[in-house]
Amino acid sequence: MAPTLFDKINTMINASLHSIVDRALESNSVAVMDEYIRQAEKNLDALEDSAATVGGTVRTLKRKYEEFASQAEKLDRDIDTLIVKGKDDLAGAAQAELNTKQQLAQEYFEQYQAQETQYQTMLDMRLKLEGRLTAIRQEREHLRALIELTEAKKTTTKTIKSLDQLSSVGDKEISGLADQIRTRLDTEDARLEMATRNISDQIDDVVRSGEIDRQLEERRRRLLGASGGSGGAAETTDAGTMSNES
Repeated sequence: MAPTLFDKINTMINASLHSIVDRALESNSVAVMDEYIRQAEKNLDALEDSAATVGGTVRTLKRKYEEFASQAEKLDRDIDTLIVKGKDDLAGAAQAELNTKQQLAQEYFEQYQAQETQYQTMLDMRLKLEGRLTAIRQEREHLRALIELTEAKKTTTKTIKSLDQLSSVGDKEISGLADQIRTRLDTEDARLEMATRNISDQIDDVVRSGEIDRQLEERRRRLLGASGGSGGAAETTDAGTMSNES
């Protein structure tokens, strides 16, 4: 037998958000959460349509019940009046009509009560499903951000802030999410620390090498400058001598 709308909604309401988040973490993707959201929204729309129909039926049945109950009450008073006036034939006919209207009023009342119960059940299911949908949407955003941060940690050495905020999300079923993410990030932190040390060593080597090159270049400029200065002085002396001889 194919599952009814109620069956589908109950399944979604009773679904473990913790399990959904765990699967999202394992796959490193929010796709499973997106699928839950799509199905929940689809079933929520169908539930709202059905609830609107049942709610309309409840109002119709209640109105019919009240109409027949009012007519029966009036007939009951009329019968008393007819009996007092000695019009037994009319009183008998009125009593038969009263019996029919009371029976119809009772039937409408029972139908109204049954539909009202179903309607309230549907409204309750709607509230619960909306609550689950809101929770999974919020967790999707948290988890999407955390997955992005985890991925970013693989290619950057930037410090990631504490996940304490995630621990205060409030849904007991996913209270362990922060610890799971912490474990993953701690492992990545360790890898990054090792990578950072290697990079630092390489940087130090380059810097030291660059410093030696700078020192040699400075010495070269000083030596060449001094040599150029001496040549200039000699040229001046020679020019002066030639002038005196003239």
